Amino acid sequence: MSSAMYNEMWHQTQEALNSLLDKESQKMVEPHRNQVFIFQMLATFYIKYVQIFRNLENIYDQIVHPQKRILIRKILDGVMGRILELKNEMVELELTEFHYFDDILQDLKLVPQQLDIPIPKYFLKEKLEVIKGREKILAQILAETGLDIQEMKLSIKTMSLEHAVKLIQIAERARQGRLRALFMKQIFLQEFRARQAKIIGEKMADVGAAALRIQKVWRGFHQNKKTERERQEEMVFLGMDPPPLFNEVNATIIQAERVTCLRDELQIKHEEDYKTALDTIKSQLQLIEGADIKENLRDQIRHWIIECRNLTGTFPEYPTAEEGGSAIIFSNKTPQQVIQDIIANQEEEEKRRKEKKREKKPVKKVKEKKAPKEKSKEEDEPWKMSPSAFLQTIEEGNNIYKEIWKNKDESLNFLQDYDPEMIKEEKRKELESEIRVQVDELMRQELKNIKLAVNREKELPVKAGKKKGGKNKNKGKKGRRGKDKDLTADRTIESLYKELVEEGLLVQTLKVNLSDYIGEYSYLGATLRRVSIEPMPSLLDVRQLIALYGILPLGSAEVHQHAPLVKSLLLVGPSGVGKKMLVHAICSETGANLFNLSAENIAGKYPGKTGLQMMIHVVLKVARQLQPSVVWIGDTEKTFYKRVPNAERMNEPKRLKKHLPKILKLLKPDDRVLIVGTTRRPFDAEIQSFCRVYQKIILVPRPDYASRYVLWQQIIQRHGGVITSALNISCLAKVTDGFTQGHIVRVVRSVLTDRRLRQQQQKPLIAMEFMGALSTMDPIYQEEEDSFKNWYAKTPMGKKRALAMMGGNTGTAKDKGKKKGKKEKKEKKKKK
Repeated sequence: MSSAMYNEMWHQTQEALNSLLDKESQKMVEPHRNQVFIFQMLATFYIKYVQIFRNLENIYDQIVHPQKRILIRKILDGVMGRILELKNEMVELELTEFHYFDDILQDLKLVPQQLDIPIPKYFLKEKLEVIKGREKILAQILAETGLDIQEMKLSIKTMSLEHAVKLIQIAERARQGRLRALFMKQIFLQEFRARQAKIIGEKMADVGAAALRIQKVWRGFHQNKKTERERQEEMVFLGMDPPPLFNEVNATIIQAERVTCLRDELQIKHEEDYKTALDTIKSQLQLIEGADIKENLRDQIRHWIIECRNLTGTFPEYPTAEEGGSAIIFSNKTPQQVIQDIIANQEEEEKRRKEKKREKKPVKKVKEKKAPKEKSKEEDEPWKMSPSAFLQTIEEGNNIYKEIWKNKDESLNFLQDYDPEMIKEEKRKELESEIRVQVDELMRQELKNIKLAVNREKELPVKAGKKKGGKNKNKGKKGRRGKDKDLTADRTIESLYKELVEEGLLVQTLKVNLSDYIGEYSYLGATLRRVSIEPMPSLLDVRQLIALYGILPLGSAEVHQHAPLVKSLLLVGPSGVGKKMLVHAICSETGANLFNLSAENIAGKYPGKTGLQMMIHVVLKVARQLQPSVVWIGDTEKTFYKRVPNAERMNEPKRLKKHLPKILKLLKPDDRVLIVGTTRRPFDAEIQSFCRVYQKIILVPRPDYASRYVLWQQIIQRHGGVITSALNISCLAKVTDGFTQGHIVRVVRSVLTDRRLRQQQQKPLIAMEFMGALSTMDPIYQEEEDSFKNWYAKTPMGKKRALAMMGGNTGTAKDKGKKKGKKEKKEKKKKK
């Protein structure tokens, strides 16, 4: 695809964004009370923003014009943040993390795959060298300390000598048995051939009958092959089977990949040219226009001083550097407009003084009467969306696009290089602000001299009493510094990083993409909710939440700073559903560091209270300095045990329990650090302290039929298996109800050995081969899944959802929660 095509795509996307902004501004003004209508509106906006996000991400990755990329990046971050805000609004409205858009997708004529949140490629592209350098250092430290060799040793299973001898004996006896069977088969065939030869010799066969028999067999075989081929062609035509060369890499795809690589190189080259042009053009402007700008500014400020003197009778106070200097006075205004503003401000101040004198006595009785009325108004108030932190940036970007790029003629800029005139405009403003600082210093001194000369005003000496305040301020600052002591001020980040790696707290991430978490969409979610049945989320719904709450905020600093802040995340589900894989996917998609603070991992490390404080301090310091970072707490229920088992008391699993809430308080919007907990037994933990630490709780279910079908298909192919008509995947998906992704992966690995893969051409795979390995594993039964559902119903979000479901469909779920809370408070007061 050429650059002209991507430019056209950008123009179309901007038009769609412009119309969406207009619709959103219209809809938000109108008051709404019906929850169903509000959700439909929010969901429609969410889906449309996701479509725009998908297009913008593709455009930003492929377009090569450096100045266009800056604007697209600004809009892209704004759209990302807006998606997170709309998601947050939907969660507060429906009181659930999972939402289903089946009916809306039908209306918009979209497929569920178009709702998939893409991971922007710039997350890794922009810091690829940093990530590679960090991985090298990590591998070097592991090699020096021998930790990687220890891990290899742990992965290799040891066995006793007796067991090894027994295995060799079994293999040797099997070999001898196979040889004996082959020998007996050869003897049997020899005897059979001899008997056949005798029969043929006794009976002279008719040549015509023999030829007829051969023809009959051949024609039957030929027709069977033809029918089978026609059936396969029909299935391909209907779309039931993939075409024969579907899995092979096409020449067009190879060419497209080459073009993408060349485009990346061109992007880097244009970016470097643009950066060098910024410096050269600025220095040229300084030489040519610097003196004129300085003289104009001085004349402008002098004119303002003289006019103020003529109008007010006194010289004005010159704004300080902290206030912004003369830039505040002349912010896009002429000297005449500035003088008018000064007169208007003086008149307003006089009016305020008069009004303050009139208002003296506050009335108390009015407040007492209005208090009950305000409560009733709150209950009847229509739904309002909370203010957005990103709409303004999106609108600003959209306006810049309209002003500069919408109708810009780029017929001469075939190479899509930078525009020097735009750089001149930007740098002229920068140069003016720099020169203004110098001019302000000169003009302040000049104004002082004028005051002394004309008004004979002398500066009064500074009173000695003012120094006391300064001392108190310093004391306060010292007190604050004492609270936030840097325990490792004398150490470098490199040494702390090495220490954490050696202690095993900073671990290597597995190279896993979020797209490797395979599953299928839930196509009946909205239908089931209409009948008041809460559907179990699908695996792709979980994947969406990980992208929204984990990857997008960690990948973009702008989004993390202004979007609804998610500091902690809890993944709950049975073993084998891919919780650990999702943690590694967050790290590999964003290039984040992974800190392992699981109870088992920190046992015996940094002993005592001071040791624990040091560990938390070092982890947080390195995590902030080398952000983005993920702090993973595996089997996190152990940190919040109701009762610690006797076998685990020596390990002190509850060491972090009191410190985790403090860690969350220390994390600010600027700190791209996410705490992720995983648990398969949440029932063992104290639910109140558990939910206090983890802001978002995501229930990871076992795969449904659709997800199992896709899993079997994908995992067999990834391990080198060939899927033919002999392999009934539908049967495997049906039989493995209750089995997790982990079970399926283990079964496929055990069946698809190197020897079996070589035999596939002669002996295609069949479903029965996988049954033997499956029979040795225990599935996740429905009772266990129900226990997870019941536990989730006890969480704050689960309780709110249950109350909303009991209250019916009228009004918003948010309001129902508030009303229920008010009733509970009233009942408590009555009891007291």
